[in-house]
Amino acid sequence: MTSRREPRLADAAEIAAEHGLTSARISQFYTERTENTVGKAFPEPVDKRGRARLWDHAEVTEWFAHRAPARLAGHTPPSRDPEELLNASDASRYLGYKNTNQVNTFLRDHPGYFPEPDDVEEKGTAENPYRRQLWKVQTLQAWMATRPGRGRRAGAKEAPPLPEVPADGDPDELLGASQAAALLGYKSVGSFSSSLSQGNLPLLKDTDGVAENAGRQNGRRRWTRRRILQQAAQRSKK
Repeated sequence: MTSRREPRLADAAEIAAEHGLTSARISQFYTERTENTVGKAFPEPVDKRGRARLWDHAEVTEWFAHRAPARLAGHTPPSRDPEELLNASDASRYLGYKNTNQVNTFLRDHPGYFPEPDDVEEKGTAENPYRRQLWKVQTLQAWMATRPGRGRRAGAKEAPPLPEVPADGDPDELLGASQAAALLGYKSVGSFSSSLSQGNLPLLKDTDGVAENAGRQNGRRRWTRRRILQQAAQRSKK
């Protein structure tokens, strides 16, 4: 007798991170499933984790495989010098987004999804410093060709693996998003960040500090190992 497979379950945040969308967009696909059919409606959830819906990952993947091309698929960016540097707003417009804050949203809510800037300028004054991030046109072009949600292409860069993080380390040590994602059992930093922004990790809503003297990581959120493990314990009970 052949045993029935146990499906891999995924919530809206995890699905969103995998396809380069927002969790709200995934929920919209479900609530408007009778209007957005692509051969068949968006799958029904098979379980719940607290108030969060859980879907069979394989069913959702199949649905996306048959989904109509996204609006940006036909966008042709204007001709520009490949070495030209664009700030976040100009990069958003170049990529075809109406929202000029789209690149900043990717950087804030989906770490690892959008490429790191090619240059960072320290601006402002000692009292009010700020950083301007810049991307080369050729970096943006390469991302457009291989961005998640368009299907894996030859030469596409794999997401970096999460680090191995011991649970029995110093409970007061400050850990970053990739370390928190690993301790919480997520597959990627993007899945963790999306779930956090969706409100699925209430104990991590407040941070315990920010990164200092860490180059490009300066200002990134940090949590104590103790707080992360408390959230992991709470999450496992749902």
